[in-house]
Amino acid sequence: MRVPNSVVLPVGTHVDCCREEEVEVKRHDIMAKIAAMLAERKSNLAHFIDNLEHSEEPEFYVDQWERLKEMESRTLTILNLVAVNCTDHCDIKKLEATILEHVKNEELFPEVVRVLPPIYRQVEAAIVDTAQSEEMADHGMMDLQYLLSKLSQCEHLANLSRELLQDILRYLHRIGLVVWYEEIKHLESTVFLQPTFLITMFKLLVRYRLVQQLESIS
Repeated sequence: MRVPNSVVLPVGTHVDCCREEEVEVKRHDIMAKIAAMLAERKSNLAHFIDNLEHSEEPEFYVDQWERLKEMESRTLTILNLVAVNCTDHCDIKKLEATILEHVKNEELFPEVVRVLPPIYRQVEAAIVDTAQSEEMADHGMMDLQYLLSKLSQCEHLANLSRELLQDILRYLHRIGLVVWYEEIKHLESTVFLQPTFLITMFKLLVRYRLVQQLESIS
């Protein structure tokens, strides 16, 4: 809801736990609840905006009003729910095919036809090689400036600038190849070449009933 022009594909799992006629009933129920949630959000935003516009001193709330208007203008496309049985490999392949079909839809994703400069592919390949090299630590963390110096050692990337590398890292972050939190001050100079390490770390730190587990330790 906070990402401009986002596309959401709802996926319903555990189909194997339902009777065939139940699946359609649940599918319609879920889609109806999503539609109701979006309608309520739109109504709430309009209500908040109206309150600010009719407040006694609206000039004090210009920033809030602009943020709300921006959120109100964002579109959110909800695709039809896909029901899958996660224990059935054919269902997983069917889900994969559905995702690819939607991703290739130029109406949903206008940028899908965008042609990237060759250097994007060259840097991506070099980063993959670096991440898989024996000298790379398991955590896959690397200083941005050091990464630039490593890549610049490649003959065809000798003239790679920091600005261009940052543009390419934004692209690689969006497609999930690397993780780069450039908006977080303490992490802006660190690139995670192994996103799976972060997932493993988060699984250790963020868990169900963590507070209760910690409190149970004497």
